[in-house]
Amino acid sequence: MVSHAQGALVQNLLQDLKSCNAVSFKIILTLNIPEVLPFDPAAFPFPVDVRRNATPRGFGANHNAAFAASSGRYFCVLNPDIRLSQDPFPALLPSLENPAIAAVAPLIRNPAGDIEDHARPFPTMASLVLKLFENKITIQETRTPDWIAGMFMLFRREAFAAAGGFDEGYFMYYEDVDLCARLRAAGLRVEVNPAASAVHDARRASRRDLRHMRWHAISIARFLVKRWLGRA
Repeated sequence: MVSHAQGALVQNLLQDLKSCNAVSFKIILTLNIPEVLPFDPAAFPFPVDVRRNATPRGFGANHNAAFAASSGRYFCVLNPDIRLSQDPFPALLPSLENPAIAAVAPLIRNPAGDIEDHARPFPTMASLVLKLFENKITIQETRTPDWIAGMFMLFRREAFAAAGGFDEGYFMYYEDVDLCARLRAAGLRVEVNPAASAVHDARRASRRDLRHMRWHAISIARFLVKRWLGRA
């Protein structure tokens, strides 16, 4: 997981993970900007490897670096603003026994209990224009959507490695869409397993902050160009 001065959220998620006993795991926590953590990393029953960036890096670069430092059979990308009321991994791990499934996510809900927009069709120019005018996101209500969002993605290690990880040409936004597109081009699928669930308290920074809006627009353009060139 990657923190942007989100130590309190990270602490809550680490507390939730204490109840997850389906597998042994190691947390790689990257502090992308300077912060003082409100907890002792050694206080948890699993290793918490804290890494501090000298300068901020993008979403993909941070998670690729964490992958390189990991060694497990599975690799999980988690946002600090995820909360777990129960262990999702017993339901998720069997999905990855299917060699055709590269990554799986639980059903994501917001704090009000509504299903989050975490599983969608691949965007097209037409769908993006429609979304601009209607301000509506299409949730793909299927177990095998086109892509799953980066707030919670559990990968088979060899699938993530074979795809080359996230494209670090994106600084923020659409890295998850791009990776799922490349996995699908390689004949693999991603899955949502509704037998597992998590809560995501989305910040929606791209709707309020001009810098995030700019990153979002650049990422959309990069993805559409890659699709047009057949590289995503």
